[in-house]
Amino acid sequence: MPRPTKCRMICRFPQTLEFAPATGGERKEAVILTVDEFETVRLIDKEGLSQEQCSQRMQVARTTAQKIYDSARKKLADALVDGRPLKIEGGAYQLCNGRNQFCGADCFKQELHQMFQKSKGDDTMRIAVTYENGQVYQHFGRTEHFKIYDVADGTVISSEVVSTNGQGHGALAEVLHALQADVLICGGIGGGAQMALAEAGIQLYGGVTGDADAAVAALLGGNLAYVPDVQCSHHAGSQHGEDCGGHSHGDGHQCQHGHCGT
Repeated sequence: MPRPTKCRMICRFPQTLEFAPATGGERKEAVILTVDEFETVRLIDKEGLSQEQCSQRMQVARTTAQKIYDSARKKLADALVDGRPLKIEGGAYQLCNGRNQFCGADCFKQELHQMFQKSKGDDTMRIAVTYENGQVYQHFGRTEHFKIYDVADGTVISSEVVSTNGQGHGALAEVLHALQADVLICGGIGGGAQMALAEAGIQLYGGVTGDADAAVAALLGGNLAYVPDVQCSHHAGSQHGEDCGGHSHGDGHQCQHGHCGT
């Protein structure tokens, strides 16, 4: 029986998931670059790391990082030389939540994780709300602030407004992951961002409007009005849901909720 694939630690999801030639690409089969393959290209070619440093960041053996990178470069060559569309999706990966000691200094999640770390065994529920001027902000991918509520025994025990520090679109799901949020209340949100939240184990209540504090009180009281199949109506019809934080996370082979084979 083959060994399960070990999940590769990914610091950030790619911001753009599809590329296509200006002409003729729609008639050709797309090249599929996995998220972990993309990460090796980002770390080695964009950030200038060695393969050894890349393997440390991704928490895999150097030979594994080399194989992933070689596969990625071959796929990029196929797309460029043959004029084929390129899609980024799937792969065996786990999203970094700020605890990866090998992450670079540019990992914004490290500081968030340290600031909002829960103690071991803490059963506090943490609710995040997209927030602007006391209201539930309506466009997830553009939100500049979350209001964080810690709840114990059905009662809010503390709350704090947290800046996203310019982290827009898909990175917002990563911000919430680093904040160790259990629940998100928001307005409109793209389908890909919903998948990213589900992967991080964050329960979503979308399509909510009105006062943020009142929405949290309604959730705790069991009478929050929300839309189970919410989409971002403000950008309906736009591809991939970019403006609402949309990301496509592949073909079902990625790691769910951070649980991976070893």
